[in-house]
Amino acid sequence: MCGICGILRLDGAAADTRVLAEMNAAIVHRGPDSEGSMADGPAALAMRRLSIIDLAGGDQPIANEDGSVQVVQNGEIYNYRELRRELECRGHVFRTNSDTEVLVHLYEDRGPRFVEELRGMFGLAVWDSRRRRLVLARDPFGIKPLYYRQTERELSFASELKALVRNPAASRDVDLDALEAFLAFNWIPAPMTIFREARKLGAGHVLVAEDGRVTLERYSRPGARPGEPTRSGSEAEAAAELLETLRDSVRAHLVADVPVGVLLSGGVDSATLAALAAEESSERIKTFSIGFEEREFSELDLARRVAERYGTDHHELVVRPDAVELLPELADTFDEPFADSSALPTYLVSKLAAEHVKVAFSGEGGDELFGGYRTYAADLLARRVGPVAGALAPLLDRLPTSPNRRLEDRLKRFARSASLPPLERHHGWTEVFSADARGELLGGRPRGADPLAVWRARYAESEGADPLARFQDVDLGVSMVDDQLAKSDRASMAHSLEIRVPLLDRAVSELAFSLAPSHKVRGLAKKRILRRAAATVVPEEILRGRKRGFSIPAAAWLRGELQPFAREVLSPERVAREGFFEPAAVSRLLDVHVSGREDLSRQLWGLLTFSLWYERYGARVPTAA
Repeated sequence: MCGICGILRLDGAAADTRVLAEMNAAIVHRGPDSEGSMADGPAALAMRRLSIIDLAGGDQPIANEDGSVQVVQNGEIYNYRELRRELECRGHVFRTNSDTEVLVHLYEDRGPRFVEELRGMFGLAVWDSRRRRLVLARDPFGIKPLYYRQTERELSFASELKALVRNPAASRDVDLDALEAFLAFNWIPAPMTIFREARKLGAGHVLVAEDGRVTLERYSRPGARPGEPTRSGSEAEAAAELLETLRDSVRAHLVADVPVGVLLSGGVDSATLAALAAEESSERIKTFSIGFEEREFSELDLARRVAERYGTDHHELVVRPDAVELLPELADTFDEPFADSSALPTYLVSKLAAEHVKVAFSGEGGDELFGGYRTYAADLLARRVGPVAGALAPLLDRLPTSPNRRLEDRLKRFARSASLPPLERHHGWTEVFSADARGELLGGRPRGADPLAVWRARYAESEGADPLARFQDVDLGVSMVDDQLAKSDRASMAHSLEIRVPLLDRAVSELAFSLAPSHKVRGLAKKRILRRAAATVVPEEILRGRKRGFSIPAAAWLRGELQPFAREVLSPERVAREGFFEPAAVSRLLDVHVSGREDLSRQLWGLLTFSLWYERYGARVPTAA
């Protein structure tokens, strides 16, 4: 695990190694154990290393036998031993036991498409000095990040945005399309970033720069495939196959020369990983859990049951609303506005885990692959009752506030969204600011592009597949990458902790998308096949439990201990000075939430995050706007 960065001068001039050193210093937290760099005319690569495999010999960059090909990698290659044996049979000579060295030799054999052979998570760069070619690639699921900035003269890249903007020439103009997307989602989908000049390399994409030209191609696309037949066989047979597939993935992900732990919530995903890791590991597994004083949001009791059942070395932390200190830290960690509030507990549980291990498993991917979100049940229900629910929406909006605020909000959202077209409906379940609300916030400024454009492109690719599988595919290819995985990577690497996600393995994904929809969601029952597969290894109360994840009591906090902080950060004077949003619109949102008339915690969390990010990065509205 590392942080990587580099520069390629497209005009043939020598790369500026002083700028490269500044970029590398910005990501020291991703790799505090060692650093390395190389410069070869127009190209310069650098990295920071967190030692996981081949602790003594795995420093990077790593070269082939004659030094003509060099590589830096952020991530892990789980099938590197098998690949190494094949490469040695073809005459390649290895100097280390590192998984990274496999990359240079595999590139020699296969060229830029070598990444198709890899089982793992990675963001990597290969410099081929003979062809004067730079290859950048990101793993198929987008587990590891990679950003790049391209101008007429230069291409630069890094594991985090903070490294790219260390270049004095980098503009900090805000991308208004990205801002519009942030207001819709509370995160920014690839390829956009908050900066106009910087882009995210998409999951499963390879970028090749050669002879002054840059090309971008997708080499892998996990997810729904139109026309693919559903596998036959009983549900019991599918569950048994799934359990063995998960066990194989866990076994592969346990490969490390340091101890491995598990981030353990009270949900079925992490509980299954903890159980299988405890069974497959030769050492006692360490587990780490987060809880809250508000018991409705706390899963410590359930997580403790799993830890006790498997005798793990268990560690717990109770989170309190000290966001006055933590939110500015998160703004620095994520580099661009990112307002998934579960980033806060993820950040804290990663800090807890990093005190004991360098590597930990996390359960990302389970909801997308096996139908864990309540939105999937809502989608299926809306197909039957959409028109009726839509007609009831105005009536529900006029009803007085009930004691069960969360249930009421969900019913109103369902009624407003149920009769919309499929993709708009799916987005409607989780939309943060509606189009009208975005317009009010932006105060008449020219609007950005349609935030759903990335979703529409992905959705179109699965036309002909089962409707539920299409929604899962959008979530897997867009939301998971730039929300769930971005959160996990940045929150963990801020503490020099490597997160591994065994559910996001090619074999697991292929099995999941070959299952009948009813194996995943039926009525209000979600993750049916995963729960059945886990029944032999996970306590019954976890299999029956409702999903909480790492959600936080943000609504109560913003009406209580955090209200003064929110009023300071979102004051009309400060909002006006920043110049992005209408101060009166922001103040109205805060007043309505504090009054208890509506739960606007997600909207306010997003605005708080944006303001704190702006304070850190000093970005600006483009003059052309």
